[in-house]
Amino acid sequence: MSFFKSLLLAILATMFLTYALGMSFLEFFDLSVMVDDEQLAPLQAISMSALVVVVLILVALAIVLSVFGGAIFIAVMVLGSIAMAIIGIFWPVLLVALAIYLLAREKKPTTQEYYS
Repeated sequence: MSFFKSLLLAILATMFLTYALGMSFLEFFDLSVMVDDEQLAPLQAISMSALVVVVLILVALAIVLSVFGGAIFIAVMVLGSIAMAIIGIFWPVLLVALAIYLLAREKKPTTQEYYS
């Protein structure tokens, strides 16, 4: 199933569940939403409450991402600075170790040397 088909089905299912559960919630508790002394239709009441919930979720998401995003950014910067300090201090040792490895490793025979 393609991504857009799955996305469309997910949106339709969410809308249906919101409508069905919202209607049953309003009927079960006998609620009516009033705006400016006018009673809203059930669909408008559901959409208004769903809109409020979406706004609250976005605010919570922004708070969580800013706090954890900042913490993750600080952690990455600290680890990166430690790594750069270690490389800055030990780069001559690492360079000599790389040179020794490249010069002292056993070379695998090439295909031509292998069959001759």
